[in-house]
Amino acid sequence: MPLNEFSLIEYYFSAIGQADGVMLGVGDDGALLDIPAGQHLVVSVDTLVAGVHFPPDAAPDDIARRALRVNLSDLAAMGATPRWFTLALTLPGADMDWLKAFSRALAVDAEQFGCALVGGDTTAGPLTISIQVMGLVPRGRALTRVGARAGDYVFVTGTLGEGAAALQLFDPSVELAGSVRERLKERFYQPMPRLREGLALRGLASAALDVSDGLLADLGHIAEQSALGADLELSALPVAPWLKKLADAGTVQDWVLSGGDDYELCFTVPAENLAAIDGMIVGGELIATCIGRMTPNTGIRCINGNGMSVQVEQTGYRHF
Repeated sequence: MPLNEFSLIEYYFSAIGQADGVMLGVGDDGALLDIPAGQHLVVSVDTLVAGVHFPPDAAPDDIARRALRVNLSDLAAMGATPRWFTLALTLPGADMDWLKAFSRALAVDAEQFGCALVGGDTTAGPLTISIQVMGLVPRGRALTRVGARAGDYVFVTGTLGEGAAALQLFDPSVELAGSVRERLKERFYQPMPRLREGLALRGLASAALDVSDGLLADLGHIAEQSALGADLELSALPVAPWLKKLADAGTVQDWVLSGGDDYELCFTVPAENLAAIDGMIVGGELIATCIGRMTPNTGIRCINGNGMSVQVEQTGYRHF
């Protein structure tokens, strides 16, 4: 028996995730959410379109994981704890097998990251997934793009370039070893939102965001918000050794600086908080690398291993 919009939502999406504060969730005209005293609600929304943000023939479970995780990355960048999300799903047709796989994967990730689906909508059209995430952060403790000062140190978490390199998966002319293909597939479809790191940076970072459009562009956003610039040490950029073997140095540098889709955190740290950050790195609580410093002169300046400023072409994030 074909499912209509309401029975589809009830059957596949009514019990995804668990989170405190849900007074009324899926099934009504709106959700009722209880915001604890002393907390701010952080809200972010992102849309993924087939053929633009993922291949049209991508597996439904892969699409579900990517859609939720790239949105949760925005909460991580603001030092927020995930609580709830809504889903707007545009489908070319009601494929029951597709919906089953999609909803199961979404439920697994919702459970892993501690957030509950509290509402949404379905409609017919080209495959499109819009997720709105909501999280909580103590008042006055949110990380934002504003607040960097000249002299602050610039850090990034993890390693860079793998998100952009993963686009090779969808180029039939590129041959990849099986182990590399699996690494890139995981990096593309299952980016890890740096939620734990975002919480740890509250009160220590002066500004932060996630690297989604490319390091140069995203660091540029932090600089512009504070009318500053930055000196970026190219030799300090964290790149996984296996990634360096996939292409020539220029291509790898392009992936790292301009490719985007890494969903690591880029953040700035005042000198007075540097010891605390270094302590967390040494203690294994934070995997991050210092890659430069904020400057009073506007613009992002790339510095090579000889201390010389070099011109770097910025191509920006490339969709399919």
